[in-house]
Amino acid sequence: MNWEDRIVSDPEVLVGKPTIRGTRLSVGFLLERLADGWTEAQLLENYPRLTAEDLRAVFAYASESLKDGLFIPAPAVKR
Repeated sequence: MNWEDRIVSDPEVLVGKPTIRGTRLSVGFLLERLADGWTEAQLLENYPRLTAEDLRAVFAYASESLKDGLFIPAPAVKR
């Protein structure tokens, strides 16, 4: 999956946050919905311009971002 075809950053849209091309749906917003328990079907139903390929691009973008070290470290395990 080449996320660069679907994920863009435009300073005029959501202050440059990465979004799905042609929408105001940010990568962060979509990941938050999924973390809150939304399913892919719920996202696609509630956001008709969103596609399954867009969601795969979100995952590919997040994965590549983690590989590049652009992440917030998780809290240390307390023992």
